[in-house]
Parts: sequence; structure tokens; C-alpha cells
Amino acid sequence: MLSTCRPLLLCCLLTGAVDASAADAPSSGAAAPSASAAAAGSAPGRTAGITVYAAGDIADCRYSRPQFSGAARTAGLVEAGLAQDAGAVVLSLGDHTYPEGVAAEFQHCYQPTWGRFKARTHPAPGNHEYATRDAGGYFDYFGAQAGPDRRGYYSFELGAWHLVSLNSDLHGAADAAQLLWLKDDLARHRARCTLAYWHAPLYSSGGHAASTHMRAVWRALVDAGADVVLSGHDHDYERFAPQDADGRADAARGIRQFVAGTGGAFLTPMRWPRPNSEVRDNSHHGVLKLVLGDAGYAWDFLSADDPAAAPDFPPPALRDSGSAPCHQTAPGD
Repeated sequence: MLSTCRPLLLCCLLTGAVDASAADAPSSGAAAPSASAAAAGSAPGRTAGITVYAAGDIADCRYSRPQFSGAARTAGLVEAGLAQDAGAVVLSLGDHTYPEGVAAEFQHCYQPTWGRFKARTHPAPGNHEYATRDAGGYFDYFGAQAGPDRRGYYSFELGAWHLVSLNSDLHGAADAAQLLWLKDDLARHRARCTLAYWHAPLYSSGGHAASTHMRAVWRALVDAGADVVLSGHDHDYERFAPQDADGRADAARGIRQFVAGTGGAFLTPMRWPRPNSEVRDNSHHGVLKLVLGDAGYAWDFLSADDPAAAPDFPPPALRDSGSAPCHQTAPGD
């Protein structure tokens, strides 16, 4: 269970976990594993779903060797899951290395950790990649996996789902070109379920300012009936209720956003909660596990931190899981 921390809300925002479904609003639907699996598409006659592991803000070896880093702990969690499921994949949500995304960081810090499952990773670039000219270290490392023409956006199919990897570090004409591409891509791929992911979130209670230039992207996704957006950038975990491009709760057509900047880099303080934020935590490294079924999805945040490592000062417990159906209706339903 998450601590509600109602009497010490400010302390929780800075150092711990808050379950806003208990402290601020009704729960959006945490579910037992069996219920989650059914909602994700494992009911009779439906596929069991494809498992996805996602996180951003990953490999920082400035203060420790790779094998002792936060990225090593989250990589072990992902690697164990991939070993049990040959169809599972990884979505990396940007800021793969620190501080500048140069080739040496990818070779000596990312490769020994998350690079172990590079072949099963679908990446998105972050702002730290662009500390190197044109994100050269990132595009050289991932090659064709990062999409065509070194532009940083692409799409692909995963079971019943259409997935779109976007670049939140584009501006001006390059950003406008991405938006036009996205609208065309969504028009050509009218899947029942759609997930988009990029690095810098439109909505977050973390320390970075909102990436408002992604609002037009969000609006295009809502218009196309998309279901889920994943981001990183803020080094914390946060789940929002479905909302529209103007931050209004919209259970019927809104998109649920997860911020999972918990891939291994140092965790950072949170600010006051934004509207529609349901769960917030900045005390755990970990990964978001999604099961994408043919009619819906289930989520589960998996902590990579061992409470025994700091028995005198253990972090607040964090377990956030639930499920939801996709917006679209399949023909014949």
C-alpha cells in the first residue's frame, strides 16, 4: 500500500510517496492481478497481451561503477522479466545516459546495464542526448532502432496496439514536421488501442516545467482515440487520470499519462501535485510494466530497490497497479 501521508503532504512530495487516489480523489481502479489480466485482454477468446517494460532517465556512472548503479538494479528487473517472456519488449523513455549522451557514456555505462537487452528496446530520445551535437551518440548507438533519418520519431505495431515514439526535443520547423507526420501516421493506423511515448511530459508534478509544445501532439492523440502516454524527464513516478490536452479530466476520451523517470538516475524532489495526479512517488527506482491486450491494458510499477539495503531508513512502500479498457471499439463488438 502507498502511504497517503495526509498530515505530512509537503514531506511526502519532497521525499516519499503519495497515493492521490486516497488523499485527493477516488481511485481510478487498482485491481487484483486476475482482474488486471482480464481487462488487458486475457478473457476467453482474447489474446493474453504483450508485456512492455518502460522507464527513462537511466544510466549515470559519474558516482559509481556501472554494476553498482541504479541502472544496474533496474536492468536486472527488466532482464528477469524478459527471460520469462520471449515476446516482451522495452520502451526507453529518453535520457539514456548522463551527463551528455556521448558515445563513451553509451559504451561504458548504458551498454553494461540496459544495453544487455538493446535488441528488444524501442527508444525515444531525451534532452541529455542533445547535449551532444544532434544527439549523435544516441543515434549512432541505436542506429535503425531509433527510427529513420535520425529525426527521433517513428511508429510500429505491437499486437493489437499501435505505438508511436516521439521526440520532445524538437522545436520550430522540426517540431511542426513531427506533428504533421504524427497526424498522418494516426490516420493511416486506426488501431483499437494506441500508446505514444516521449521524454519530456506535458503533465507532471515534478521539478521541470511542463513541455507545453507537446500540447498539440496530445490533442492529435486525443482526436485519434489514443489511450496511454508514457514520459520520463522528471526523476520520479507519477500516474494521472485520463485527461484532455487542456488538463481537464476526461474519462471517456482522455489519455492516461505515466511519468516513469525512475530508470536509474538520481531521484529528484516533487512539487505540489497537478490536477488529476493520482499517484506520486520519488523514493523508488523501478520500471513500469504494462500488459497490452487486444481490448485494454494493465499496469504495475515494479520497484528495483531492496528495503534491506537501508533497514534504518527504508523508503515508503510503493505498489501501483490497475487496468483499463481501450477507447476504441473493434468491429463486431
